[in-house]
Amino acid sequence: MSHTAETLQLLAPDGRLVENERAERYRPVVDGLDEGLLQSFHRTMAVIRAFDIEAGNLQRQGQLALWIPSLGQEAAQVGSGYAARPQDHIFPAYREHAVGHIRGLDVVQIIAMLRGLSHGGWVPEEVGNFHLYTLVIGSQTLHATGYAMGVQFDGLVGTGDADRDTAVMVYFGDGATSQGDVNEAFVFAQSYRTPQVFFLQNNHWAISVPVSVQSRTPLFHRPAGFGIPSVQIDGNDVLASYAVTLESLDAARAGEGPRFIEALTYRMGAHTTSDDPTKYRADDEVESWRRRDPIARFETYLRGRGASEQFFGEVAAEAADFAADARRRTLALEPPAAESMFAHVYSEQHPVMDAQREWLRSYEAAFGGDA
Repeated sequence: MSHTAETLQLLAPDGRLVENERAERYRPVVDGLDEGLLQSFHRTMAVIRAFDIEAGNLQRQGQLALWIPSLGQEAAQVGSGYAARPQDHIFPAYREHAVGHIRGLDVVQIIAMLRGLSHGGWVPEEVGNFHLYTLVIGSQTLHATGYAMGVQFDGLVGTGDADRDTAVMVYFGDGATSQGDVNEAFVFAQSYRTPQVFFLQNNHWAISVPVSVQSRTPLFHRPAGFGIPSVQIDGNDVLASYAVTLESLDAARAGEGPRFIEALTYRMGAHTTSDDPTKYRADDEVESWRRRDPIARFETYLRGRGASEQFFGEVAAEAADFAADARRRTLALEPPAAESMFAHVYSEQHPVMDAQREWLRSYEAAFGGDA
């Protein structure tokens, strides 16, 4: 299920701005983007792609149990990630490496989690309100909706104070739309008019099941049935992702209720490194999406605006260095202390945890100093 007549696109695959009535509505946003932010879009997409490829290589070399690639989905993530304000809360699925990076997450923390060295990943308030990854498909939509209800109860919506009004954005994939959790989240979000944006990255494959099997109609029609204003965008267009998410988050913060964005993109790699997409995807389909590469498209646009070869060279060098640094720090990671398993099980000290900790100490001491 690819683009439809309703798909919003601001930047065509050939790098030219789209000129039509729908695109014109967002033209002031695009025209208002300064060169620094536009260059940040490109830099972040390039850096995260280099990191993503390196992390996949590390998994193949036995350095972590699993990796979840984001290759091909950079524009959807980068545009939407930059549209959020610092006070907004982000609930990712498990592929939003670019959004985490934008919010201040050290991406090696993702590697540590997937290497089995972390029990919880990271503390959201320390990384730009970017909440933890979840592998339970679709559950984060309920987490986000509940949090958004709390934001609303706290009076942080519709005050007119741009530094105080808060929105919640949750990311999920096309496969998650078939889960009951997601539909329940739609019910509560619309009933309570939560300050929330549902951001669907439709990458066309829920592991080996194509989106055409999951839904006979475009997925953005589903939340519309719950009364949630919904739009479908070209997810490989970073300008469309930014402009539509900016508008949607502003509406949510103003108290206008939830919004839904379906970003049509494509998972160029495997679902995870435990998957072999060549078993279920046709080569010509993959190649057709390769020609719509989000980074190449935006690079063409920037070159048309006069971006220099020096800029692109510096970005390429930065991306390579970022990936190499991630490799170095991954190889330097140490296993956590065994006693860390007893930490944070309860909010306060607990006698059962104390007893288990002491048992482990006694057990290990029984082996003597040479054990």
